[in-house]
Order: sequence, then structure tokens, then C-alpha cells
Amino acid sequence: MDETSDEPPTSAVILDNCHFSQVVFNNVEKFYVPGGDVTCYYTLTQNIVPRRKDWVGIFRVGWKTTREYYTFMWAPLPSDVHSDTTVQQQILFKAYYLPKDDEYYQFCYVDQDGVVRGASVPFQFRAETEDDILVVTTQGEVEEIELQNKNLREENEELKASCACLQKQNIDLQEELKKTQELQNSLESLRSNTEKLELELNSLKKENKHLKEVDGCREAELHQLKEQIQNVTSEKERLETRLKTALDHMDQLQSQVLNYEREVESLSHMDHDKTEQLESLKEENRQLRMTRTQQVKPSLSVMVLGGARQQNRDLMEELEEQKHLFQILQAKKNEADEENQKLREENDELLRRLSHAREVSSFSVVSQAQAPVPAPEAGGLLFGNPYCAAGANLGAGAADVASIRKCPMCDEVFPEDIETSQYEAHVQSHLLECPLCSKSFEKSNKQVFDDHVFCHGLE
Repeated sequence: MDETSDEPPTSAVILDNCHFSQVVFNNVEKFYVPGGDVTCYYTLTQNIVPRRKDWVGIFRVGWKTTREYYTFMWAPLPSDVHSDTTVQQQILFKAYYLPKDDEYYQFCYVDQDGVVRGASVPFQFRAETEDDILVVTTQGEVEEIELQNKNLREENEELKASCACLQKQNIDLQEELKKTQELQNSLESLRSNTEKLELELNSLKKENKHLKEVDGCREAELHQLKEQIQNVTSEKERLETRLKTALDHMDQLQSQVLNYEREVESLSHMDHDKTEQLESLKEENRQLRMTRTQQVKPSLSVMVLGGARQQNRDLMEELEEQKHLFQILQAKKNEADEENQKLREENDELLRRLSHAREVSSFSVVSQAQAPVPAPEAGGLLFGNPYCAAGANLGAGAADVASIRKCPMCDEVFPEDIETSQYEAHVQSHLLECPLCSKSFEKSNKQVFDDHVFCHGLE
């Protein structure tokens, strides 16, 4: 290529050869040796006026347009541009920019309009062979050459055999190399797999170590849970024993309360009878006073009045004794109620702790299911006292541990999701509450309620 960076002027138009004779190329060789510089000789005729942008290019034979040049050199301007005579010119093409193949090429002179003004005969870039040179030799030289050719042919045959052997060895070596490469690839793959397996093995070892540590912690936790379950079980048995003892004690207190209530009821009836007698005596006393005012039979009235007064005093003394006995029984009943309330509270606490013990026992995977503690029956202690609504509520709460509520008065069963206020309101509807001491009585025992209120009037 040209040493400058400027591109030569070319044309994409297919040219004819009408102007090819304006520049004549001289001394064009048939062959140019590759690797050497080439000097191009040409003659400018009087039919062409050279210009500054004219150039000489090397084109492969068969070119169509001037854009198909292989390399070019700028054409030097002659000393007398407007001379009417022919001018001899030459250009040196450096070996670096020349073609390296053995195709046919030719020189072309192109003006600055991109028009070809002259073309040389074709030539090649290759070494000149013996076929292209006519050599005259003698007979002895011919024989010597033939002998050399024979030796060369034998040597050529040996070289061919050696070459075939080498090719075979090369093929074998290539096959061995291929196998070696395959083995190396397999080895690399095995190394990669081995590294992966080692990483996985290390990961599994770490995971195994972690699992062993976790397993040790789980065993310690399991042992601790077993101990807790044993403690809870023993605590549950102890609470069940205390609950049974408390229930037995409550049954005894219930029977005592019932006996006290019977005595109180009997005293209430006796007090009622005494009150009626007192009223009748008061009425007789009033009548006697009226009789006294009329002064009829004074002596008899005095005797009757004295007898009535003595009988009235006796009744008052007996009434005072009954009141004192009633106060004693009432105090015993209050003490029994207080002790009963304490036992109920302790019973509630035992039930709560027993329920918690059941929850802990059911949580363990190693403990067996424990039989539920039987709830108090409806006819037992918790529903037997008609004077205390707390006893009724406690009985209703203990009647069914599984949260099924049953009214102790009418045996109506309520669903699990009923609110406590609704349930208590229903139970309260069956009771009568004393306005003085806030004690509750069943509506079916209204006479007992009236006697209780009447007793407050006597105090």
C-alpha cells in the first residue's frame, strides 16, 4: 500500500480500453521474485497531460473498476508537464506492499479523475522455474543429471517412506495425545468431582457434628422434661389426695350445715309459735286492761292479770332462751359457712393446679394419658346448700371439667362458648337474695327465705 494515508481517486464505472494507449509500460517482466522490490517503467505519450493526483496501481487480472487495486504509488510529475514529447518515468514498489500469491497482476496508470490511461501485460510474483528457461547441456552432463535425478528419486522414495512412517507415527501420536487429553480431561473432571465431594463431605461432617450437639441438647431437655413430668405426676397425685380429703371434709361440713339448717328451721318454727303465743297473750292482756278499766270484778281481774303477767314473763324468758340458742346456732352456722368457703377456695385452687398438671402431662411424648379426675355429682356437696349462691356456682364449674356448663337448679346444659355472665344470670334467676345479709335461697324454698328475713326482724 501507499505510505501516505490519502486514498487515490477511483471510479466505480466499468471502463473501456479506449485510453489505455496514452501511457505505455516498458520492460515488464514475466515473473517478479517474491520478497524483492519491483521497479515499474512507463512512458507518458504526448496524448496525456499528467496531474498531481495521478497514480500507478497494481491490479489483479480480471478487475472491473479502479477501486479493485491491490496497492498503488503516486505518479511523479515530470519536469515539463506540458511537453509535446514522450517522457520516461519509473516508480519503485516496496516488497512489503506487494502481493504474496502467484496470481496474474498488471500495472495500470490512473489519472486523478479515476480513468485508466494505460495498462501493462500480465505478470506473476513467483520464482522463475526451469520450464521457463532453455538450458543447453552436453551428454555427460545429461547422464550426470539423470544419475542425480535417480539418486534424488531414490532419496525421494526413502523420504516418502520416511514421511509415511512419520505421518503414521504422527497419527499414532495424535491418537495417543487425544487419548491423553481425554484422560487429562477425565482426570480434571475427577479432580473437580473429588473437590466437590470433599466439600460436601466437610459440610456433612459439620452438619453431623451440629446434629450431635443438638441431639445432646435434646437429650438433656428430654431428661429434664421427664423429671418435670415425674414431679408433675407426683404433684398431681398429691393434689388428688388433698382434693379427695377436702371433698370428704366438705361432705362432712355439708352434713353439719344441713343439721344446723334443720335446727335453725325448727327453732324458727318454735319461734314462730312462741311469737303467736306472745301475740295471743298480748291480746289477752289488752282485753284484761280493758276489763280493768271497767272495774268489773276487781279481785278476779287482778288475779287473771297477775296470771297473765306471769305467763307473759315465762314466755318472754323462754323466748329469750330461744333467741340465745338461735344466736349460738347462727354463730356456728356462720363459722361453718366460713370454713366451707375456705374449703371451696382451696378446692378451686386444687382444680386449677390439677388442670395445669393434666396439660403438662398431655404435652409430654413419654408419659401415658392419665384418667381424668371425676367431677363432683350434682346431688353432692356443691349443690346441697340452698343458702349460698357461691356453692351453686362452684358446683356448676366443677360439674364438667371439659367446660360443659349445667345449671344446678334446672339441669339445663349450656354450650361451651356461653359467657360466664349469662350463665350466672340464669342461675341467679332461680335464687332469692336476702336484703339484709345478701344470702341466697332457692325460689322453691320461699318459706325458708321468709323465716330467714323474719329472724332478722327479731334480732
